[in-house]
Amino acid sequence: MSALSLKKDSPKLAKSFLKFQLATNVVAMLPARSVQEAIVLPTRRVMAMPNMPAALLGLLNRRGRVFWVANLVRLLGLPVLDNHSQEFNLIIVQGRSTPLALQVQAIDGMISFPPEAIHPPPNNVSSIILPYLTGCVTHNDETIFILDVEALLQSSVLQTD
Repeated sequence: MSALSLKKDSPKLAKSFLKFQLATNVVAMLPARSVQEAIVLPTRRVMAMPNMPAALLGLLNRRGRVFWVANLVRLLGLPVLDNHSQEFNLIIVQGRSTPLALQVQAIDGMISFPPEAIHPPPNNVSSIILPYLTGCVTHNDETIFILDVEALLQSSVLQTD
């Protein structure tokens, strides 16, 4: 059998994602190619800025680069539970525009799925979050939402007039 025929018959490559807890009982993931780093930092490392939308927590200086830090739940327009944690779980993403640090409830780690496992979101998903989804995966009886980094970066909350 030639190398060409082996390549032709091989399965499609799995896509890698960073899985995280968006909120209680809400699991989401971002494409690994858009994630620069996942970190846990003390809340004091984020400098609050006055007169900013509630979704923007402030600025973070990380390795000589400055990032806006956004609460992902608020950015998506979902209800927010009060959380008085002393640490932020942050995912630094990079799209075609500026990088952004997204605060999430917990970071679960990397996971891979074949392209055929990805399907459209169910009909009962809130219309508020739909513009930010590229699809979802059902894994171990849980629905995991796949977020679109570019759509997040284009959120009206992050745009200046």
